[in-house]
Amino acid sequence: MAVFEGTFVQTEPLRLAVVIGRFNDLVTGKLLEGCQDCLKRHGVDPDPYGSQVDYVWVPGSFEVPVVARQLALSHRYDAVICLGAVIRGQTPHFDYVSSEVAKGIAAASFQTGVPVIFGILTVDTMQQALERAGIKANHGWDYAMNALEMATLMRQLRSNLTESYPHNGQSLPASFSGKNLSNLSAESEEIG
Repeated sequence: MAVFEGTFVQTEPLRLAVVIGRFNDLVTGKLLEGCQDCLKRHGVDPDPYGSQVDYVWVPGSFEVPVVARQLALSHRYDAVICLGAVIRGQTPHFDYVSSEVAKGIAAASFQTGVPVIFGILTVDTMQQALERAGIKANHGWDYAMNALEMATLMRQLRSNLTESYPHNGQSLPASFSGKNLSNLSAESEEIG
């Protein structure tokens, strides 16, 4: 058995994408600054003209998931960080947008196997958003940390699975030996 855990030190080979919603850019700009600061302090070059991080701006949080999924499908990135802010208003719009954005980001990650980090603030007031984007703490930093940890963890898992099961990439329990597999084939022929 083994223990796998992401790290924050082997970041030089990582490629990341950041998708940022322009709506509420006072907040998302601050989240981006926190994210870039974290990446830089952990050895990632956040320069948009560098080779490690690409940035994609979209109109708002609702558009973030489709772009994040497209980036993840390219398998060019070790992780995709999604940044946005949905602030409650006087209509149910907040509920629809925040719910669909959360589902879309989760689906992008599940469908592609690439970590897609949920960095969308869903808050009641602009004051709460600003507190989470730099006044009290900057969650952009946290989202970058999540991306680094998940990206390095997934690299470890992929490497281990490739070494353990090089023939077809499928994982089998350790209790299956060649002898057991031939017995299992015969049994499935009898059933099917």
